[in-house]
Amino acid sequence: MKSNLLIIIVLSCFSWFALAEEPVSTGRFNSTAITGHNVVAYHNLTQGDKAVKGDKVYSMEWKGANWYFGSSEERERFKANPERYAPAYNGFCANALSIGEGLVRTSGKHWAVFEDQLYVFYAARGAKRWLNGDYKEYKIVADREWAGILEK
Repeated sequence: MKSNLLIIIVLSCFSWFALAEEPVSTGRFNSTAITGHNVVAYHNLTQGDKAVKGDKVYSMEWKGANWYFGSSEERERFKANPERYAPAYNGFCANALSIGEGLVRTSGKHWAVFEDQLYVFYAARGAKRWLNGDYKEYKIVADREWAGILEK
């Protein structure tokens, strides 16, 4: 019985990767993207502002994950153009990809917008690295890593 439970837990940890066409950074035991942060709201924030949580009432499914928004209007904006608002790398840590660490989940708390594209990070130091360094060079490496993950 314990071994069956262990198998279920292990499989559920990897189910996000197997079920989605592209992996999305979700919780370990749920399908909520970047812990429910409102991806449309980031585009109205100033760098350094605290990320805004969405509301389950205004959620929608996209790429096998549940995305939360602050209003039905924000949900409709996302629905009309998800690539405009979704974070790069479907919410996985941009910094981890840029240093070859692969897919690292994020909470949505650490973020930056470069050239109107949202990037999220596992930790503040990753966001600071991108904000204070050459994000264009980091992005080249992260893009290459992401492409390799999608090919698998």
